[in-house]
Amino acid sequence: MAEALDRLDLKILDRLQIDASESSSEIAERVGLSQSPCWRRIQRLKEEGYIKAQVAVLDREKFGESMYIFAQLKMGRLSDEARESFIRAIEDIPEITEAYTLFGEMDVMLKVLAPSMAWYQNFTFRRLLRLPGVEDIRSTATLSEMKCTHRLPLPSAP
Repeated sequence: MAEALDRLDLKILDRLQIDASESSSEIAERVGLSQSPCWRRIQRLKEEGYIKAQVAVLDREKFGESMYIFAQLKMGRLSDEARESFIRAIEDIPEITEAYTLFGEMDVMLKVLAPSMAWYQNFTFRRLLRLPGVEDIRSTATLSEMKCTHRLPLPSAP
């Protein structure tokens, strides 16, 4: 799909990853286009699904102490209905910020935003272990954040 993108599309997408609050005229100036063609390209990139959303990334530390904990879950055999129930359940828990299926010994990895280890211990027993199909949990708490980005490395411009 990325083959359909030209050099200007890639420059626009990269600018939006850096600062999506820039106006289309500011982006146009930075990538070497006039405002109207730049705006049309941005609209096309949205319509084609290259741009999923434009959001503000908040500084979690401004909201108090917190840490990320990566919880790896071992799942039992789930029916299709139980799997859907599990997915709905994790989607409804705001402290779970990301979730992935895994290959290997564990089946699911959750990224959990936790205010403290005591909170996470309670969360594990009251929420995670009660999710459909969860048999075991292995958790890793983060000490510090060395890098966090949502910026995708884009292919070289043609």
